[in-house]
Amino acid sequence: MLTSTVCKEFDSLRGDFSDELDDSGDYISTSGTLKHYCPDKQCKNYINLVKGGCLWLLERFYGSKTVFFHYSNNNIDIVVYIMMWLGYKLNKMVNTQFTNINEFYDKHMKTIQECKKNIDNVEGYSSYNDLINKKNDFLNIPNEDMSKFYDAFKSLCKLYTECDNSDSDYNSYLENTQEFKWNNSIYFVSVILEKTDFNNNNFLKFIYLCIV
Repeated sequence: MLTSTVCKEFDSLRGDFSDELDDSGDYISTSGTLKHYCPDKQCKNYINLVKGGCLWLLERFYGSKTVFFHYSNNNIDIVVYIMMWLGYKLNKMVNTQFTNINEFYDKHMKTIQECKKNIDNVEGYSSYNDLINKKNDFLNIPNEDMSKFYDAFKSLCKLYTECDNSDSDYNSYLENTQEFKWNNSIYFVSVILEKTDFNNNNFLKFIYLCIV
């Protein structure tokens, strides 16, 4: 379930690894705490930053029994939010090497120790790999589409965090609500209509995850 607390963790990550570009067209990154999650604790390139960001998110939400139940209440749908973030980052690569998450996951994540190690004292999910495998229907969705869902996720998160603030400007809230409904509803409908395989309901799952 999406909550303002979940959204604020993604906001924290964007503080170290921004979704925005600087004037030269590069992503703004201060590394910060991410350096502890990058290979050899060095975020030397974009791939390392993406790996570090993904591991940071997995640890924040699923790294131990305490956080597993605090954030997700034993619900692994947050993994899909992480996948949306990952798809967005991969889609923004200047020299696109990966068309979907699965290609990146197989090459850079699946075999590393952090993804294989056990999650202590959590029943039903033995590792990060296990969590991801239980949502593997989403791994082969094109990054371009994942990126759009991430944009929708960010818009919805903005509403959650603004509503969570007692000093919110509710006029701004209403404007954001209309923007989200208009822009993203049209996108969701158009994507579904363009798909020929209506037995594949991945996009319907995404709509559900973005509005619950």
